Amino acid sequence: MTAVTTADPTDAYAGYLDHLADADEYAAIDMAIGLLDAGVPAERVLLDLVAPAQAEVGERWARNEWSVAQEHAATHISEQVVAAVTGHVNPRPTGGRVVVACMDGEWHALPPRLVAEVLRLRGWQVTFLGASVPAAHLVSYLHRYDVHAVALACALPMRLPYAHRMIEACRRSDVPVLVGGRGFGVDGRWARQLGVAWAPDAPSAAELISDERALLRVPPAWLAHLADDEYASLVRRRGELIDSAVADLRDGVPATRAYTAAQLDATVSDLGHILDFLAAAVYVDDASLFTEFVEWLSGILLTRGVPATAIARPFEHYAVAMRDFPRAERVLALGRAALPAADRRPAR
Repeated sequence: MTAVTTADPTDAYAGYLDHLADADEYAAIDMAIGLLDAGVPAERVLLDLVAPAQAEVGERWARNEWSVAQEHAATHISEQVVAAVTGHVNPRPTGGRVVVACMDGEWHALPPRLVAEVLRLRGWQVTFLGASVPAAHLVSYLHRYDVHAVALACALPMRLPYAHRMIEACRRSDVPVLVGGRGFGVDGRWARQLGVAWAPDAPSAAELISDERALLRVPPAWLAHLADDEYASLVRRRGELIDSAVADLRDGVPATRAYTAAQLDATVSDLGHILDFLAAAVYVDDASLFTEFVEWLSGILLTRGVPATAIARPFEHYAVAMRDFPRAERVLALGRAALPAADRRPAR
């Protein structure tokens, strides 16, 4: 067993990250169990050790320091650590049933898993449904059981339109809903836009679920702007816009003509993400959703050696295509302004 010389998870953090970097599952588990044996509460091990380490794993991938394979291996190890910690404590439920799930299309399951385990540690009978749960399947599950509340996670803002439909489906089943995750904004502003209770972290989620009046006290959604049909039109044109953007890149950026199949797939995926984030910004009528994504994407692509012109050109292309969509055109213009200065080009 890895020796634990501290009873503070924050002091063990560097060593735990080393275990993740070495893909040493056994050492990582031993460290977590050692902290429990030293008297550290299980909730602190989960939130002060596993959670921040997982955030750093994501940052290392974003900085191109770790490959996708390394990120996946580290995530798997942290999932095993979570299972070992909760199995070691083995809490027994004293409260009602709470269902925790990822939105349909969401595959970042570890953060909501941490929420589920904190709720379990606090006495709730928790059912964790995992990643990418289709709305119809979730509603069917809710109809089978007496559920106190359902907690839904969304890591990517581009999934907000689907999240809204899932939230409304749960409400039609008369089950209170709360949401969390970066997909709703760091301050929960897009949760408020959709008219749903939001918790910034696992302890806040536990407190909210314990206060039924607060859980139900949310303002109505404000989405009157959707009457202009811009969002629906963008979704309908998604495939056509991606195809035309790929053709434009091949014409204007010669290096893209030599892309491998994997590089081309990644390019198509990035072009789709630009449209999906743009559509989500139009859905919630908040350009900051798109500009924050543009800043993040620019950093990611530049660390991976993608030519600056290859980043800017799709924005130029989409700007021409968006001239019949005033709200989308405005959001896209703000996104283009958020590109690194050298990458900005006027629309043709």
